[in-house]
Amino acid sequence: MHASPFSRALLLAATTLVPITTATVAEAQPRRPGPAARPVARPASGTVRAIDVEGNQRIEADTIRSYMLLQPGDAFEEERLDRSLRTLFATGLFRDVRVGRQGDRILVQVEENPIVNRVAFEGNSKLGDDVLRNEVQLRSRSVFTSQAAQADRARLLEIYARRGRLSATVEPKVIQLEQNRVDLVYEVNEGQVALISRINFVGNRSVSDSRLKEIVATREAAWYRPFSSSDTYEPERLNFDRELLRRYYLRQGYADVNVTGSAAELSPDRSGFFVTYTIDEGRRYRLGKIETTSALRNVTADQLRPTIDLSAGDWYDGEAVERASEAMSDRANALGAPFVEVTPRIVRNNAAGTVDITFEAKEGNRLYVERIDVTGNVRTQDRVIRREFRIAEGDAFNAALVRRSRQRIRDLGYFNDATISTTPGSAPDRVVLGANVSERATGEVSIGGGYSTDAGALADLGLRERNLLGTGIDARLNGVIAQRRSQLDLSVTDPSFLDRNLAVGADLFYITRDLLSYSGYRERRYGFAVRAGYEFNEYLRQSWAYTLSNRNIYDVDPLASRYIQEQKGETLLSQIGQTLTYDRRDSRLDPRNGYLLRLGTDFAGIGGDVQYVRGRVDGAYYIPFERLLGDPNYVLAIQGSVGYLEPFGGKNERIVDRFFLGGENLRGFEVAGAGPRDLSTTSRDSLGGRFIYTQTTEFRFPLPIPDEIGITGRAFVDVGGLSGSSSGVGVVDDSSPRVGSGVGVSWRSPFGLINLDFAQAVVKKDYDRTQFFRFGFGTRF
Repeated sequence: MHASPFSRALLLAATTLVPITTATVAEAQPRRPGPAARPVARPASGTVRAIDVEGNQRIEADTIRSYMLLQPGDAFEEERLDRSLRTLFATGLFRDVRVGRQGDRILVQVEENPIVNRVAFEGNSKLGDDVLRNEVQLRSRSVFTSQAAQADRARLLEIYARRGRLSATVEPKVIQLEQNRVDLVYEVNEGQVALISRINFVGNRSVSDSRLKEIVATREAAWYRPFSSSDTYEPERLNFDRELLRRYYLRQGYADVNVTGSAAELSPDRSGFFVTYTIDEGRRYRLGKIETTSALRNVTADQLRPTIDLSAGDWYDGEAVERASEAMSDRANALGAPFVEVTPRIVRNNAAGTVDITFEAKEGNRLYVERIDVTGNVRTQDRVIRREFRIAEGDAFNAALVRRSRQRIRDLGYFNDATISTTPGSAPDRVVLGANVSERATGEVSIGGGYSTDAGALADLGLRERNLLGTGIDARLNGVIAQRRSQLDLSVTDPSFLDRNLAVGADLFYITRDLLSYSGYRERRYGFAVRAGYEFNEYLRQSWAYTLSNRNIYDVDPLASRYIQEQKGETLLSQIGQTLTYDRRDSRLDPRNGYLLRLGTDFAGIGGDVQYVRGRVDGAYYIPFERLLGDPNYVLAIQGSVGYLEPFGGKNERIVDRFFLGGENLRGFEVAGAGPRDLSTTSRDSLGGRFIYTQTTEFRFPLPIPDEIGITGRAFVDVGGLSGSSSGVGVVDDSSPRVGSGVGVSWRSPFGLINLDFAQAVVKKDYDRTQFFRFGFGTRF
């Protein structure tokens, strides 16, 4: 009786549900049909009366008969009998098959392949069992074949090779069990990681090997890379390196560059790789004529031309051309042309070595956002990501708003990376935006220790979740104990309260400060604050805060200034404040371009013991030097601030409300080292002031050491002045500028951020207190 295809599939599926015997992989090799397995010599005539099956244990005889090409009633044919034998072997169900004729009957003798009882791994430590198990095809209750075991072995070796462990070995062992079952054990020797021993470049005539080594993501093995995987051989990374090299050469003017190959050669002892990149640099071009045309309605070429930051005679820069195209498109959007396509037409003049560029602006395809998909957010809620989009479903597609949305998602700090892709929608004029994110850990349990010049030796313990339950709420509990400062904070902030344009938060705090060495007293304050903020538009936002705080000045030095002695005791501060911020920086986390303006005002006197108005204006401007120096880490930062405090209601301000100058805001001087001071006391106490101004010019640059070490340098000049203290005998109050200049380094070490500043007080008064070296260290684990 013939089995139907459905019943045959059902019976085959059932064979994978039966448990499995013992042997090595070599012992389990199926015997291919040889002379002993061929049909017995027989006459070619006659009719098949029946098919007998022997040796089957799990597989039904009818299932085996269904694979036979000869069935009862058919005439005997040797060729069809041979094909039946091959068909049975091809099923993978049998270790051995014999087919022969006995009179008018066919005898089929089979030896079934065993069933896998379990799959185990031994000797693996770098890759866990779960990782390896996901890579093999053989599973518990599947049919075992030596071919499948060898294929799984090759796959495991490939996985280890991708991780640089080319000397790894994998040996599958088979343990025979009863009822024709087997346990399959992969014995693994992971071996050592084969690192990149040397990186070579061929064809680079104009750029040195050392410079190109800084461009590629692959790194040579070195002692200072214990926590990095960049010196591990990965084929995919070599392809990425080729793109990095190509883009670098394009930035330098090599418009015809071609990175023709990247090859990795294993050393004879298999301990490392020699990587070689082959480059065809081509000619270096300068910019020739730069023109702009516009076929847009109501937008002229003259309106778009100022956005092009390119000049004739400069070296050609492929990325600058892309940025100019994007800037023109953004400008056209702002002028009322929602659908714009800007195409740079490039014409090479080989004789002159120049490139002429014509930026053509024309009407682009009318595209609308059909929908926005969010993927990759395992924990963060969709709404947290969607609210950062500056473009909505149904809007006209705008590339500038898409880029801004991507930057805002990245600035959340919840993700390792965030990308936004565009795919065709359900109609030619529809696109689908796909936001793909890669979650990162946002919870912190911190135990820290270190030293800072301002606070002295310190230890801190904190618990923080910046994305509580995936809602975007930032909750924090932190305590710091230091020689000169101790603090306990509890803070909660919802950046989008009730899914509206409203950030709401609250703080509880307890702070003690030891200012004996600066002004001869200790300070203690505790209280709470409630906050709310909102955005007017993409760049302008405002926040409000109400603070109620008890402040106590105590342990006043008996020899301290009488102006500080008068401040002894407790006061209650009831204050409302606002901060208006206009932020055009390219990134809030790591700004390298743009500017920031901030206006802050505080009003104290809604109850409480003190009454004053205090205002402060801050600004920062960032100038990138990437085009000039070829590295985005070269940045000039210009920052400044002005603050003023004015008491009213017949009450003088307290010293804890005044401004102080020195330390962080004026390097080269101690904390509170510059400004009004009482020279009539032995300790020459700092009194603070009502009016302060500071300005910093800082040039940040990479150091000529590998990026993996995480050290960056800076050179700076700080200027500041402070005045407006109480007048009296012995009090000096001079707001003339003080100037400090120096250099510093920041090291993002495995143990935390370490800052070192070396600054000289260039312009100072005799009574100012200077400080040449500032050191800050902290760690979290």
